[in-house]
Amino acid sequence: MKDQRMPSREITPKEFYLRRREFLASAGAAFAAAAAGGLGEALAAGEALVIAKKSVTTTDPLTPYKAVTTYNNFYEFGSDKGDPVKNAGRFKPKPWSVAVEGLCAKPGVFALEDILKPHPLEERVYRHRCVEGWSMIIPWVGFPLGECLKRFEPAAAAKFVELTTIKRPEEMNGQRGWSLLPWPYVEGLRMDEAMHPLALLAVGLYGEELPNQNGAPLRLVVPWKYGFKSVKSIVKIKFVEKQPTTTWMRQAPDYYGFYSNVNPSATDSGFRGGDQSTERRIGDFMMRKTLPFNGYGEQVAALYTGMNLRRQY
Repeated sequence: MKDQRMPSREITPKEFYLRRREFLASAGAAFAAAAAGGLGEALAAGEALVIAKKSVTTTDPLTPYKAVTTYNNFYEFGSDKGDPVKNAGRFKPKPWSVAVEGLCAKPGVFALEDILKPHPLEERVYRHRCVEGWSMIIPWVGFPLGECLKRFEPAAAAKFVELTTIKRPEEMNGQRGWSLLPWPYVEGLRMDEAMHPLALLAVGLYGEELPNQNGAPLRLVVPWKYGFKSVKSIVKIKFVEKQPTTTWMRQAPDYYGFYSNVNPSATDSGFRGGDQSTERRIGDFMMRKTLPFNGYGEQVAALYTGMNLRRQY
C-alpha cells in the first residue's frame, strides 16, 4: 500500500471530533466544539490494543478519551447526536460472531477472535468525509478487509460483498417502533473495492477498542467514500453476484447511490443540491475544497475508469 503519511497539522485534534451538525449550523459552534472535551458522559476506556504497524504518526497532543466518545452518528441508538453515548451502554459487543455466507468456499459462523487472530493490527490515520459536508481525520486500528475476505476463498462469480449490521432492538432503542431506517443496516462494496488495501476492518480507534457508540466490536472504514458507507457492528459478510441494495439506497435512492465516492463535482444526487465541492474540517472556521475521492484519487481512481461518476454516484 502506498504510504498515506500526512503532516501532523492535518491530524484533526480530538477535541474537534464532537459537535458535527451543530457545528455546521453556525460559525460560532466551532468554538463550542473546541471546548467540548469535558462535556457528555464519561465511558470506561476500552482495552488498549497491540498495534504492529503505524501508517501515520503524530506527536500532536490527544484529547481525553471521553471527548471522542460522547458524540457520534449511530441511528441504531437514536437519531439525535447525543443519543448514542447515552443509549449504547446496554449494548453487549462480547461475545461476538460473524457469519460468512454466499459465493465462497469456506462459509461459516466465526467467533470474532478467530476473525482477528491471523491479522496483525495496524493504526491508520485516515481522512473522513461526511455527506453532510463536514470532515475530520481519525486514527483507526484494524486490518485490511481484503486480507480477511481472501481467507474465505470467494468464488469467481462473487462480484460484490454485502455487509450487514446487528439487529438487537432490546439493546438498541433506535431499532424499536417507528424508525428512520429499515433494520438491519446493510452496505456493500464491489469486490475490487473490498480488496483494495485502503479498505479497513476496524476494531479500535485512538489505540483502544471501539466503544459501543463507534461501532464495536467490528466496523468498516472506506476512506475514499462518504462516511455512511463505513458500516458499524458487522455480523454478516456475504459474497454475492449482483449489486446489493443498501439501506440508504432503499430509503432515499435519489440521494444515496451505491458507490458514494467522495466527489466534489456535480452528480445526479439530490443531496445538498448535488454540491459537495466544499467541506468544513471539524474545528476549522473556514470551508475548504473537497478533494476527489477524499484525497485518495491516486490510489483508487483506477477502480472507476470508464464510469460516469455523475450518474454512478
